[in-house]
Amino acid sequence: MSRGAVAAATVVVLGAAFWAGSHSGREASAAPLVSYPIATNPTGGTAAGSPGITVTGTAQVAGKPDTLRLDLRVQTRGDTVAEALKSANAITARVQSSLSKNGVAGKDVQTSDLNIQPDYAYPTSSSPVVKGYLVSEGVTATLRNLGKSGAAISAAVTAGGNAVQVDGISLDLEDNGKLLSAARDKAVANAKTKAEQYATASGRDLGAVVSISETVSDPPPVAYDVRAAASKDSASPVPISAGSENVGVTVTVVYAFR
Repeated sequence: MSRGAVAAATVVVLGAAFWAGSHSGREASAAPLVSYPIATNPTGGTAAGSPGITVTGTAQVAGKPDTLRLDLRVQTRGDTVAEALKSANAITARVQSSLSKNGVAGKDVQTSDLNIQPDYAYPTSSSPVVKGYLVSEGVTATLRNLGKSGAAISAAVTAGGNAVQVDGISLDLEDNGKLLSAARDKAVANAKTKAEQYATASGRDLGAVVSISETVSDPPPVAYDVRAAASKDSASPVPISAGSENVGVTVTVVYAFR
């Protein structure tokens, strides 16, 4: 190809991993490789092996968590499996009904697990003896109104009584699209500032962008221990402090020299 021909460079955008989970509004945890062709002029130093500069830019943008994940567990005992399961089902239904009355949508409530096992007595003079059966049902709920989440948790615990155990909650920033977009803009601007400084210091003129690669840093949901607060006085709203979370972006940008 002649030196005056137009060469093609490629911008590669790599999406890095988010929390596990398939939340609406959140970018996918492993974005596919996407390539965009950019026309560049080889006389400007963008051909393979030509002089250029590679810089990284970083940025973080803070946002307030907008969802709360609640993990509850109902535990019952009965002389038979049927008796223990019937009791657990009834209590779980009351807990789910309470969540619904407090604004939690049905699509945001899931049965996370079910465990049935014998309850043994251990006499000192003989082998273990089955004295009944234990049933444990897990319930996971996503609460989207953080302002009312404390009251919803307390009401659910009250509805289940002493059979309910709060395994914990976690706060998450689900709708992070605007924050991520802002972080990208800032990261690219940060990279450009560095590149311009290096170009000036070396007596060169900064040319076009040859390629960009991106890594997104999205912290996992923040665990929040509410077991003590929920058990202390289940009639009172559990205090929830949302705090903030950071969405971070790092870009690696390759510039040509003119």
